Amino acid sequence: MNSAQKTARIAGALYLLSAAAAGVPLIYIPTALIVDGNAAATAHNILASETIFRACIVSELIGAIVFIFLVRALYRLLSGVNKTHASLMVTLVLVSVPITFLNVLNEIAALTLMHGAYSLSVFDNSQRDALAMLFLGLHGDGANVANIFWGLWLLPFGVLVMRSGFFPRILGLWLIADCFALVAVSLTGLLLPSHLNVLNRVAILPELGELWMIAWLLIKGVRMAPASGYTSP
Repeated sequence: MNSAQKTARIAGALYLLSAAAAGVPLIYIPTALIVDGNAAATAHNILASETIFRACIVSELIGAIVFIFLVRALYRLLSGVNKTHASLMVTLVLVSVPITFLNVLNEIAALTLMHGAYSLSVFDNSQRDALAMLFLGLHGDGANVANIFWGLWLLPFGVLVMRSGFFPRILGLWLIADCFALVAVSLTGLLLPSHLNVLNRVAILPELGELWMIAWLLIKGVRMAPASGYTSP
């Protein structure tokens, strides 16, 4: 296995790990633990499944950390195609990481409120639960902010994929479409949240681009010799 092929397979494994670690909590917590409009029920669900909730927090952090190593592997693979685009790809990923770390603090704050630490004794249970719901809502908004960068990095990545000769051009086009879909979903969630469900249904198809890219990296790797300038790991 040549260096480019090995790097592609490593990138695919990191991509899958990062997507799963970051994505599962963002789906599981809102659907399984949060009850819309019912702070008391939400607090009960989270405290009853506190270990899972804490594991989701750690999983989000792991996903962000692995994201850094993923983009590093992709930079090694694709910097020989265009260093400017590859550097932009890395920059956009690195901007998203501190947003994710800070956003996790909203979940920690919600859990602290639900436990009712001594310093919170001035609030009764219903008030603490309501404040916890506020922080959980802020976590959702924070994910929308981070999602802008999770979309934007796909634009230079998609261009590099198209121009590399390593991958089918359709994968690059799909990643670019995914970029615009994710950014549109994020901005809609912040500006017109009442329309978010409609847009989410429309965005499903372009958002599959990353899944196909992960599958290609893991199964096929690269399909030809690397472009000049490829940096061996």
